[in-house]
Amino acid sequence: QVQLVESGGGLVQPGGSLRLSCAASRSIFSINAMGWYRQAPGKERELVAAIISSGGSTRYADSVKGRFTISRDNAKNTVYLQMNRLNAEDTAVYYCNAGAGAYTGVGGPAWGRGTQVTVSS
Repeated sequence: QVQLVESGGGLVQPGGSLRLSCAASRSIFSINAMGWYRQAPGKERELVAAIISSGGSTRYADSVKGRFTISRDNAKNTVYLQMNRLNAEDTAVYYCNAGAGAYTGVGGPAWGRGTQVTVSS
């Protein structure tokens, strides 16, 4: 089972940007899909963005389209989430996810421990 470690979270003002990183313990080249999920207090975990290795197709939650970008660097075994124009509704714990299901919203078998993103003035 691949181990995933997120980083890059923190406190940011509305309108600001953050870039999250997810470092995998082994090559992600063969992992068919990876994604970022988030869970806000009192809400269910939701898919934010996902990317598949074959062809690089991506998908995004409607609430983040045009503001967030997911990318993967197979050479560094890392997946990124660039988040721009952040607002208070983006406040949540963000989790990296890998494996079958990561792209569909169900979630793959491998999860990181999460990184907190807080958007506040």
